[in-house]
Amino acid sequence: MHPRLFANYWNCQKAAFIISSTLVALHLLMKKTVAIVFGGYSSEWVISELSASVVFKHLDRSKYEPFLVKIAREDWVVQLNAGATVAVDRNDFSFSHEGKKRTFDVVFNAIHGTPGEDGKLQGYWDMLKIPYTSPGVLASSLTFSKSYCNGFLRQFGDVNIAASVMLRKGDKVNAMAILDKVGLPCFVKPNNLGSSFGITKLKDASKFDEALAMALENDTEAVIEQFIKGDEIASGVYQHNGKVVALPLTEIVSKNEYFDYQAKYEGASEEITPARIPDSVRDLIQETTRRIFTRLKLKGMSRIDYIVQEGVPYLIEVNTIPGLSEASLLPQQVVYSGKSLQEFFGMLVDSASCD
Repeated sequence: MHPRLFANYWNCQKAAFIISSTLVALHLLMKKTVAIVFGGYSSEWVISELSASVVFKHLDRSKYEPFLVKIAREDWVVQLNAGATVAVDRNDFSFSHEGKKRTFDVVFNAIHGTPGEDGKLQGYWDMLKIPYTSPGVLASSLTFSKSYCNGFLRQFGDVNIAASVMLRKGDKVNAMAILDKVGLPCFVKPNNLGSSFGITKLKDASKFDEALAMALENDTEAVIEQFIKGDEIASGVYQHNGKVVALPLTEIVSKNEYFDYQAKYEGASEEITPARIPDSVRDLIQETTRRIFTRLKLKGMSRIDYIVQEGVPYLIEVNTIPGLSEASLLPQQVVYSGKSLQEFFGMLVDSASCD
């Protein structure tokens, strides 16, 4: 080959290599670095860890670089390969690895319970201007309290809600007055906790103090709530491109007396999607779910639970960070709707924002 032709050929090869390397580097830079936070300071950390592992498994590696970030009282750490961990710098929610400082483009919030579901971490991320997938401070703090959330929604008069009484640790308790209001049987449960921890279905008034004590072992507040006999229905919802989308409904048939921890996470229930209810009731629940989601100024995804009694849906509670384990309801609804979990989780990451 003529020397000049060889030189031109070599220059072309070098240019192609440089362009290729640049494109690879740009591709890596365009990937969003995602912190999938889990753990928390409550008994729900076990479920949170399961949820985070599912998100980590399904996030598209061609678009995102995900890291599992454990938030615990004793430490905040990023989990690396082979079980290694490195501490999070809480000043700016960053970490250092192999001599390089790493920051996060977005947070996928998978903490059930405090401090991820009650607004505390949302305020922290807002100050750092790091977008996150869950609702903001006000919506999170309101919905975290079952009593306050239901009281807020009750005032509009267009959502059916069971009668209830909220008690705090140290309150003087008139059990008979409370039971006269809510009736027997009733539920006694922690006000600020999910996953069915600390719940009692109370049938005997003589067991009231015992049930209340169990609820308050798990929380500083307890709710005593009227029992509504009917079918339990879970309604998933998410927001994308400004549109609030209600997912297919799930009917829950518990093998136990109610949808307790064993029924939720240990297979003691049948979960039927779509729910076997009339179309008119389905439409009413989905419309109510969209209205609640909008009224509370939620974002990302939520799951709103109901008891349907003779065609009338009664709100149980609003879950702004629903379970995302393989056994959880919302992932089942997403898949039935025709979306993959990879697509759904990616959509949540891309829609994340500060409050």
